[in-house]
Amino acid sequence: MVKQQTRAYLYALTAIFFWSTAATAFKITLRHLDVNAMLFYSSLVSLICLGAVSLANGGFGRLRQLRSGDIRSSMLLGFFNPFLYYVLLFKAYSLIPAQQALTLNNIWPIMLVILSVPLLGQRLTFRSLPAFLFCFGGVMMIATGGKLSGFAFKSPLGVACALSSSTVWAFYWLYNVRDRRDDRDKLFLNFVFGTFYSGVLFYISGASVPTFTAFSGAAYIGLFEMGLAFLFWLRALSLTSDTARVSIIVYLTPIMSLIFLSLLTGERISTATVMGLFAIIIGIFIQNPPWRKVNAPD
Repeated sequence: MVKQQTRAYLYALTAIFFWSTAATAFKITLRHLDVNAMLFYSSLVSLICLGAVSLANGGFGRLRQLRSGDIRSSMLLGFFNPFLYYVLLFKAYSLIPAQQALTLNNIWPIMLVILSVPLLGQRLTFRSLPAFLFCFGGVMMIATGGKLSGFAFKSPLGVACALSSSTVWAFYWLYNVRDRRDDRDKLFLNFVFGTFYSGVLFYISGASVPTFTAFSGAAYIGLFEMGLAFLFWLRALSLTSDTARVSIIVYLTPIMSLIFLSLLTGERISTATVMGLFAIIIGIFIQNPPWRKVNAPD
């Protein structure tokens, strides 16, 4: 049991490491590719990776048993992730500093709570108001660069895209968790349709062949941020005897991301970003304490 829990931590930390390098990879790759090209090539690489993993684990037999409802579900889920989610996220990274984009995107647990009210009929708890206030204060601190009195955004569209990406991810999660298919097969099929959507957008916007450097960046994103990281995280959750003990590690992601950004891109991390990040983390802790058991939506 101890050995299995250790393996769970190793898988979780590996996933966190890959996710922590994502913001840096996004920012560097956007120097060589536009949003639509980066989305298509990274989605394509991730599709190949996820397809290989699914087939290696007996996915071919399971895929042959798919029903029409499963296909429709993947068509919808694939539209939200990877297509719409990454369109918005990459656009945000192209418009505002990476530190702002990654931090604003990390409010998705709070967006999950908000969306659960109309979509699942759940009620807000007494924790919700202080949690929302902390997160809202953190968002405003980051979006305004700490100049709350002026209340002016340097890039309203960039801020809107980052916040919208967190909403799309929360919406995707709510519907994805209710789909009881094998996670590897489900993720693969989502990327089949998501890659198709991104391919159409890429073609309409003017498809082009990337340089080796540009493709390498997109391949890294597709292989590690979109593909393997999520599979490692699922593996960690399946091995652990206590989901809360593993899940709390995810709070390291934005902190490590800021460190990688500073070291590898030279982006100066502002005090407002750090303060806003900790306000958001406190808000998420209040709403969803890691030690509290949370049941998945039915």
